[in-house]
Amino acid sequence: MRKSILTLALVAAGAALAVPAEAQQLRFMTGPQGGAWYPLGGAIQGMASDALGVSIQVLPGGGVANVQGVQNGDADLGFGNSISTVDAVEGREPFEGKADNVCNLATLYPQYFQIVVKKDSSIETVKDFAGKRLTTQPVGNTAEQVTRAVLQAAGLAYKDLQAVDYVSYSDGVALMQDNNSQILTLGTTIPSSAVMDLANSSAIKLVPLEQDFIEKMKTEINPGYTSITIPAGTYPEQAEDVTAVGYATHVVARCDLDAQIVEGLLTQMWENRADLATIASAVKDMTLEAMAQDVGVPMHEGAKAFYAANGVAQ
Repeated sequence: MRKSILTLALVAAGAALAVPAEAQQLRFMTGPQGGAWYPLGGAIQGMASDALGVSIQVLPGGGVANVQGVQNGDADLGFGNSISTVDAVEGREPFEGKADNVCNLATLYPQYFQIVVKKDSSIETVKDFAGKRLTTQPVGNTAEQVTRAVLQAAGLAYKDLQAVDYVSYSDGVALMQDNNSQILTLGTTIPSSAVMDLANSSAIKLVPLEQDFIEKMKTEINPGYTSITIPAGTYPEQAEDVTAVGYATHVVARCDLDAQIVEGLLTQMWENRADLATIASAVKDMTLEAMAQDVGVPMHEGAKAFYAANGVAQ
């Protein structure tokens, strides 16, 4: 796996942003259509083009595949999930070897792993998944990885289910609507547009995870897992808070990506965060301190310069 990141240069008052004489062509791996990452990538693409003169090609992807793409040199930038990226840096499965050219740029917002079933389903806990048909995203997406981790913590595996479909959010919703699947898992922001689409055609409920269950995932599988709450009222007829497992979405890049580009890109993202929040509402709560938090992945030199210039200690 190889490297790549994004970047932005801080602009001093009246000074022009320093960018390479020839506009660079960068590849930015995002997420499946129907999620927040793909349109967020498009917004960042526009910022880079307008302010930095950098051309970015936005590509679909997933939390695991994006980190692999950056490390392998197939991408320069990518969205990642903290748990997957830490696995890559440490050389844990499903990655082969330690990722040494993947650097952190910014943490953006929390991701919620959501387990959705029909309201009249008999499924109440993960152990009830045995013998059922489940739909998740294709291999290479973090949610598919988390799905396996959840099953593992419950003493199950895919072989214990009736069948597993690996499809996009929209195709997963269609399978649920047509009663061709009984469980939908996905990792994204809340409220998820895909889950809302399903809720608009069928009554749904979320399967909760107990605190002890999440602690088991954290201690036995990946320390990056955290407990997170999906507040009551997030989805139609959701009367109570639901405990879920969470992780952080962040931006990664090749560690050898030009530091000025990274610094400039981060500047544009920060100054235009309100525009990003129209795509993913969780971005509205983003702070410089949260962006700069240590998620266990080395920080890019351009990102260090951006945070230092904004008074955020590293």
